Amino acid sequence: MEDLKLMLKQQIIEALNLEDMSPSDIIDDEPLFGSGLGLDSIDALELIVLLEKHYGIKLADPKEGKQIFRSINVMADYVASHRTK
Repeated sequence: MEDLKLMLKQQIIEALNLEDMSPSDIIDDEPLFGSGLGLDSIDALELIVLLEKHYGIKLADPKEGKQIFRSINVMADYVASHRTK
């Protein structure tokens, strides 16, 4: 699971062009949106694309993303149980 979390952090940094960040800057249980990492709704769309591209996960309802993208821990758990790639 730690490898998956590190991979997700690297993919988020790359997909969202967060050049000034490293994976160690993203805390596993910190919120990705709002007061945590500070992502916004445009970033959420990028994360949805990331899940589909790298893990074969299609979100039927973008509102699902709000729950899935709460933190790296939640996102990694979701990917681990739903990935098709």
